[in-house]
Amino acid sequence: MGPLPCDRRKDRSSANAPVPPFPAEVCERPDGMGPPLPRLFEPVKDVPVRTSFWQCGGVIDPIPDGEGNALRLVELRREIDERELEFSRLAAEFDKTDWWDAEGFNTAADWIRLNCHMNSHAVWNAFAVGAREHDMPATTAAMRAGEIGFAHVATMARTAVEVGGAFDEDKLLPLAIAYSPGKFFHKCIHYRHAVDAEGYSRDQEKLVEERGLRLNTAQDGCLLISGLLDPVGGAAVRTALEPVAQPSGAHDDRSREQRYADALVELSTAARPAEIQVTATIETLKGMAGAAAAEMEFSLPISSATVRRLACDCSVTRVLLSEDSNVIDVGRSKRLVDGALRKALAVRDKHCQWPGCERPASWCDGHHIVHWVEGGETNLANCLLLCKRHHRM
Repeated sequence: MGPLPCDRRKDRSSANAPVPPFPAEVCERPDGMGPPLPRLFEPVKDVPVRTSFWQCGGVIDPIPDGEGNALRLVELRREIDERELEFSRLAAEFDKTDWWDAEGFNTAADWIRLNCHMNSHAVWNAFAVGAREHDMPATTAAMRAGEIGFAHVATMARTAVEVGGAFDEDKLLPLAIAYSPGKFFHKCIHYRHAVDAEGYSRDQEKLVEERGLRLNTAQDGCLLISGLLDPVGGAAVRTALEPVAQPSGAHDDRSREQRYADALVELSTAARPAEIQVTATIETLKGMAGAAAAEMEFSLPISSATVRRLACDCSVTRVLLSEDSNVIDVGRSKRLVDGALRKALAVRDKHCQWPGCERPASWCDGHHIVHWVEGGETNLANCLLLCKRHHRM
């Protein structure tokens, strides 16, 4: 098969050849749609372009390079922002009609969300801007002048809705001009608290009431976790997880999500090993071929390798069963790596002994170099510290 007409591997020596200027008269609005949109830039002239061939009916589409793309992106964004503002006005007017009700929708927001293919956050931003635009004349003017974007306007409008009569555009507009939309959002939070601390506190209390955590066991035994924490609770969890979830050296190829999952497990077992009930045969514990899987509380059966890892640093209670599963004898629970031995390991090893890993001793398991099931002794010479991740390897 020969090369396609659109093969981009061809010689690009003509990529910077002069071409007709990219059209700049795209800011003209259709008749009846208002005055022409203001422009931030003069029409783009003599911008080098890269000619790209696409199989679109034989049309050759010139794509501006570098600076041309940058200028066009800014122009397009301003056009979109202006359209967003117009959409917001129409949305606010539409909300005052009963058309959406006649169509069988509970709210105008539901109608817009479904028919305009938008998420709820974007719809409520539009309602807020449309409802409070008259309170923000300087803000909309700044948007048209290219000093801020529609994202700033939406945040300003949502703040105006939240604080009501206490809203002061003059105090917020300089912040909008000075900061990115994300940072301006946080500035508005501080502003809202400053003008209505009680209202802000009430909203925080509502968030606390909405907290919740769900734990569901999937068919394969995995634990599904979902939930919502209020800002304070969420910050507490993040504060605890973040230090533990950092990459443990250049060799750490875990994803961010995997590191968070490992951090949660590490923190759950750092203070003291979790008391998990596992029932296994001696054959399973030894990893013998043909051995049954082990039984663990709140889980599906687990593998012999998992049992051996858990048994490396845990309390082992001997329970002798008859052939018909009746308990014949129960031995005394014994901590394998604890007390003075655990302290000695912490002093000697200080952290996980996997090369390159520096997880602190308090986050590590005591690992038998020669497993006690295979006759290894529980002493300082036969034990070392491994973090949860490297203990699984």
